[in-house]
Amino acid sequence: MIGKDAWDRAVEVLAGASEVVVACHVDPDGDALGSLLGLGGFLRRSGKRVFLTWGTPGPSVPPRYAFLPGLDAVVDPEDVPEAPEVFVAVDCASADRLGVLLGRFGGAAATLNLDHHVSNEDFAEINLVDPGAASSAELVFDLVARMGGVPDLAEATALYTGIVTDTGRFQYASTSPATLRTAAALREAGVDHESVATAIFESSSLGFLHVLGVVLARARVDQGLVWSWLSTADLAACGLALDETESLIDVIRTVRESCFALMLKEMPDGGWKGSLRSRGEVDVAAIARSLGGGGHRRAAGFAFAGTPEEAAGAVLGLATSQGCGEAYPADATPPSLEAPSGVPEATAAP
Repeated sequence: MIGKDAWDRAVEVLAGASEVVVACHVDPDGDALGSLLGLGGFLRRSGKRVFLTWGTPGPSVPPRYAFLPGLDAVVDPEDVPEAPEVFVAVDCASADRLGVLLGRFGGAAATLNLDHHVSNEDFAEINLVDPGAASSAELVFDLVARMGGVPDLAEATALYTGIVTDTGRFQYASTSPATLRTAAALREAGVDHESVATAIFESSSLGFLHVLGVVLARARVDQGLVWSWLSTADLAACGLALDETESLIDVIRTVRESCFALMLKEMPDGGWKGSLRSRGEVDVAAIARSLGGGGHRRAAGFAFAGTPEEAAGAVLGLATSQGCGEAYPADATPPSLEAPSGVPEATAAP
C-alpha cells in the first residue's frame, strides 16, 4: 500500500516539472513498456519535455509489442540529460535494472520509483511501490488520475497491455477486483482488447515455433521442477532474436507434473538468464533473491554464470527448503545438455 504522502509528493513533483525522464527496466516486457508509454504519453500531453527510454544502447522492442502507439518517441539512453530535472523509474525492482542509465538517475534533481515488485528496494527519493498491485501499469493509471488526468486512447492501450501481460490475461492470483476495474476503465476509453490480445498472444514467427520445439524436446521434470534451456546457437539456427522468446516459460509451466518452472536462456555476452514461474507452492521470488535476482512470489528471474544443469540444481536446492521437491519423484533420466534421442537439434528453416 502506498501512503497518501508519497502520492501527494509525486503529484507535486511531476506537476511542477518541465523536464522528465521516464525509463523502464532493461529487456522490457509488456508491463514495463506499457507503463513507460502510458505515463510518458500523459506527461507529454501535459506540456512537459519527456524522454522515454531504457538502459540498453540502441533500444529495440520485442516484435510482439511493435503495435504499441508511441514507440517512435523512445530515445537512446545516450540522448537523456545527464542531470535531469525529474527521473521516473517504472517497473524496476532495483536501481541496477536501469542499466546504463543508473548514473543519470543518480544525477537527477528528483527521483521517483514506481513499481509493484515485492523485492523492490525503495531506491528513490519518492517510492510509489505496491506489491499488492498486479502490474506497474495499474499504478501509472492511479498516478494519472491523481494528477487530474484521463489516459487518451494511445496511453490506455499501453496501460492495458501492461495489465493483460502481467496478469497472464487476468488468470494469475495477483488479479484483484481493482485490477479488473482498471482494465474496464481502459476498455471504456476505447482500447481494442481483441487486437491487443492477437498481437501479443496469437502472433508468432515460424522461427519461434522451431525454437519452441527445441525447448519442449529438452524439457525435464526433476523433483517438481520442469525446466529447459535455449542457447544462442539455437536462436541463430532458427533465425530468431532473443527478445522474441519471452513467452517460452509460459508454455513449459503448464506441465501438470510440476509445481514450478525454470526457463534458461543463454545471453549474447555469456551466462544465462533464468525465468521462474510457480503454481503457488513455491515462492520463486525467494529463490531468485538468493541467486541475485528478484520478482514476485509466482514470477521471478535471475542471472547465472554456470551451466544450465548447475542453474537447475541451484534452484532445486533452494526449493527443497520449501518442501516442493519432496512431493514429486525425481526424473529417472537426469537432465542433459544433449537433445533427447530421436529429436533433431535446431536447424534453420528450409
